[in-house]
Amino acid sequence: MEQNNPDSNMDLSQFSRLIPYIRRYQTRLIVGFLCVIFSNLAATASPWFLKLAIDSLDKSISSQKILGYGILIIVFTALSGVFLFLMRRIMIGVSRYIEYDIRNDLFAHFLKLSCSFYQENRTGDLLSRSTSDMNAVRTMIGPGIMYSTNTFVRLTIVLYLMLSISPMLTLFSLIIIPLVSLAVKYFGSIIHNHFEKIQETFSELSSNIQENLAGVRVLRAFNQEEAEIEKFRNINQKYLQNNVKLIRIWAIFYPSLSALLGMGTVCVLWLGGGEVINGNISLGEFVAFNIYLTMLTWPMIALGWVINIIQRGAASLKRIGYIFQVTPDIFDDSVEIQSSHLEHPIQNQHHISVSKDLEKKEPKTSYFKGEIEIKNLCFSYNSTIVINNLNLTIPAGSTYAIVGETGSGKSTLVKLLARIIEPSQGQILIDGKNLQDYPLKTLRSQIGYVPQEAFLFSDTIKNNIAFGASQVGNDELYLAAIQSNILSDIQAFPQGFQTMVGERGVTLSGGQQQRTAIARTLIRNPQILILDDSLSSVDTLTEEQILKRLKKVMVNRTSLLISHRVSTVRFSDHIIVLKKGVIVEQGNHHQLIEHNGYYADLHKKQLLKEKLEEE
Repeated sequence: MEQNNPDSNMDLSQFSRLIPYIRRYQTRLIVGFLCVIFSNLAATASPWFLKLAIDSLDKSISSQKILGYGILIIVFTALSGVFLFLMRRIMIGVSRYIEYDIRNDLFAHFLKLSCSFYQENRTGDLLSRSTSDMNAVRTMIGPGIMYSTNTFVRLTIVLYLMLSISPMLTLFSLIIIPLVSLAVKYFGSIIHNHFEKIQETFSELSSNIQENLAGVRVLRAFNQEEAEIEKFRNINQKYLQNNVKLIRIWAIFYPSLSALLGMGTVCVLWLGGGEVINGNISLGEFVAFNIYLTMLTWPMIALGWVINIIQRGAASLKRIGYIFQVTPDIFDDSVEIQSSHLEHPIQNQHHISVSKDLEKKEPKTSYFKGEIEIKNLCFSYNSTIVINNLNLTIPAGSTYAIVGETGSGKSTLVKLLARIIEPSQGQILIDGKNLQDYPLKTLRSQIGYVPQEAFLFSDTIKNNIAFGASQVGNDELYLAAIQSNILSDIQAFPQGFQTMVGERGVTLSGGQQQRTAIARTLIRNPQILILDDSLSSVDTLTEEQILKRLKKVMVNRTSLLISHRVSTVRFSDHIIVLKKGVIVEQGNHHQLIEHNGYYADLHKKQLLKEKLEEE
């Protein structure tokens, strides 16, 4: 996946994406900031009490006074710890909530994106952006904001107290600050660039694992295990090398900061000792000043660590931002139609015992009548014309079939009808209303689409069939299984409907997968039924049994069948033959046979094939 911005420098505009999420938790963050302030005030108070205790040693001193200072130091140290705990719990907790919100929005955005997006981008890369990159962004929001705020507050309070003790010593101790800033800027830019490379390599690694696990049977069939192991080893080696380079930078970065800060400490010891001897500052002030200087060490080191995680988070936020910048091809600006007829066909059906008369049940009233009118329809993949100025009217309740050679535009046409893709030109009307004027939820609740490749989830057969439906009882479940001719197969399994189908339905045969997918569509009782070569994996006898049952299902229902088999489409009311996106033949089965064109030729070839198989 290519980045949306080839510039490798940190893009500050990406941080604007976080503002809406941060605003949701601004009250908690304000409380967290207050805890940061109180924690640092309490922590910096202890050295001041120590200063007072030491300076009082050469004056009138008592055990009661020493005890008092000791109690004050303990109390304020404890208060610092309490506020530190609250600071961490609140601010890091907010980062978890923001991560939760962003991940939910990202997943919702994934589901809105077009099919072409997933064809152009690898699944492993998208998974990497949803996990590893998301974690880097969360770290930037939580520890990043918390430690940067803590550093700023600590520096402000400590510098004020140091200046109150000795402006000269403070000035000398801060000579190294510009050097620290230059080091942070230099190393921060390098860290950002290296982390981007690491995340890109991690995406490549994730994609490689995902593809090989999904295609493990193909790998074994072609004896490519060793080749893929070597390929994975090379990518893994690249990932290792990029991480080692980043570790080397860190190994130089942190000691460099410590060395610079150590130089400041040496200057203070040398000059501060002279100031005490000359009586310009007291011994207690000198001790407190050194403690405050020590208290600056962690914020300065933390500043480098914060820069590191901000650079990493910015790189990951840029990668996640790329996905959010991709706009869906399908827009849904329509208002959901409110109608009692629009309820899901499965809803409000009471559970009843399984009956032998299931197939005699009357279908529920639908919002659609199902008349489809196609006007001057055009569609192109890049510059290749797939559908060319197509015009067609499909009466409500009729059964139409589409045949044609591979690449003729059959599947593209039904994807356009189901509004999975958008036409380049022309219109599709349902019941006289433009397809785009229907809310997607309304449209897709009334269209049942079974694609060529039956995708099943790694779940039970029951849940796969009931997917997308609600309040499904045994009656509806059995009816859908009967209509798709899968019930006998399910009952043959030891666990019946509770049988797990495995990843992508791997435990089922191709025909069983297709019939399960058909049952999943039929249980929703759609008014428009589209079967895109959905019987290609079943044998002729099973196909005949399914079609016999589907004929009853298709009564008063607009149905579209796509198939390479004449036996599948011969009973259709009307058959159209597509070639390069243009209708070249149309009519019923007998009319097309008499026409002696592509359809008649296809019929002859299949009859000959059947005879050869019988012999």
